[in-house]
Amino acid sequence: MFIVNVEGAIYQNGKWLLIRRSEKEEHAGGLLSLVGGKVEKDGTSSDILEGTLKREIYEEVGIEVSNLRYVNSSFFVTDSGLNVVDIVFLCDHQSGEAYAKCPDEVDDVCWMSTQEILNNAALPIYLKGNIKMADKLITV
Repeated sequence: MFIVNVEGAIYQNGKWLLIRRSEKEEHAGGLLSLVGGKVEKDGTSSDILEGTLKREIYEEVGIEVSNLRYVNSSFFVTDSGLNVVDIVFLCDHQSGEAYAKCPDEVDDVCWMSTQEILNNAALPIYLKGNIKMADKLITV
């Protein structure tokens, strides 16, 4: 019925980690986004959202994260008509240097400040909204 997708808002040294999604991606190819991916069947598992996010972040950009905190959830429909529930977590960078580890999913990585993201007219409104909400959690 739904695809469940998780994303990580990773903040370090005053900037957020964003990826440029591969042009090969079915949804939002070529756009900047948070790092994440789909929840897959994993038998019986606890912390499935958190485990999926940690795995996806490591697979896509080669870093480890910790201290995941819920930011928000949303629903959208992909260009091909798939229903997606998306959950965003604020994550602490634990170790590693971010790079485009998985070329099938990530073309590039970049770090941008909250203001750079909010002032960039080319970035999707949902990304800006997620960053605004995550930013409020780090400044509390």
